Amino acid sequence: MSKARFGPAGNSESFAAEGFKKSEDAPAWLAAKGLTAFEYQCGRGVRCGEETARKIGAAAALHDIRMSIHAPYFINLSSAETERMEKNIGYVLETARLAVPLGATRMVVHCGGQGKLTRERAMRNTHENVKNILRALEQEHLTGCTVCLETMGKKSVLGSAEEVCELVAADERLLPCIDFGHLNCRTDGGMSTREDVRRLFDLMENTIGVERTRVLHAHFSHIEYNAKGEVRHLTFADTEYGPDFTPVAQEAAARGYTPTFICESAGTQAEDAVTMMQIFHKEIEK
Repeated sequence: MSKARFGPAGNSESFAAEGFKKSEDAPAWLAAKGLTAFEYQCGRGVRCGEETARKIGAAAALHDIRMSIHAPYFINLSSAETERMEKNIGYVLETARLAVPLGATRMVVHCGGQGKLTRERAMRNTHENVKNILRALEQEHLTGCTVCLETMGKKSVLGSAEEVCELVAADERLLPCIDFGHLNCRTDGGMSTREDVRRLFDLMENTIGVERTRVLHAHFSHIEYNAKGEVRHLTFADTEYGPDFTPVAQEAAARGYTPTFICESAGTQAEDAVTMMQIFHKEIEK
């Protein structure tokens, strides 16, 4: 039976503090905590060798850890410049190639900034760039890793819930990566109640369908924000900024969703993922 999965983005500070140095040791370490997912980070570029990736992938398979991968941050899908479009495709293909030995089945991709473009023009460009990326993945026979377009935390960047849903609705091969912390930032705290989460899930079901919504990829963390949106990621120990995971767990559990929840806390991502898992399981058991 399908189930919700929980895990960190990259390795917690405690992983190194306990003497571990290699990411191939992470799956066993996570499984010992009861976690079942791990997102490999390539935000600053794809730098992992194939041999290392195979070791991580083998360990993940052994310990039932579902792997995902985050593509480089410098992808900008809103650009219409030929050189930038070609680089975007290159970054995604490079990430997809690494996903194979890792055993990653989902790839998180940022949409990119609006810049001097109108919002409408930036969205048109993004639609076109996503089509080009999916075509390139098909041509290279790299379709085993689903592209997940992420909601973003800065208001000047494409990636509202509505924009991501519009983009994902255009092709059934896509999934959303709903970052609840990012949405909380760009809506000035508007992802803090169960009603907020209910409206989000209703929007998703009405635009991309129930089946894709129920298996969404998700990021979660407490994030500081200002008038422009996201400032910096925090830990669950920081309670001044949200959002709270409980409303997300309540609504997702009530609807029978089975997302993959990746925690992006600043240094305590594995520990906070365990907290999220415990909250969700309590809701399931009600």
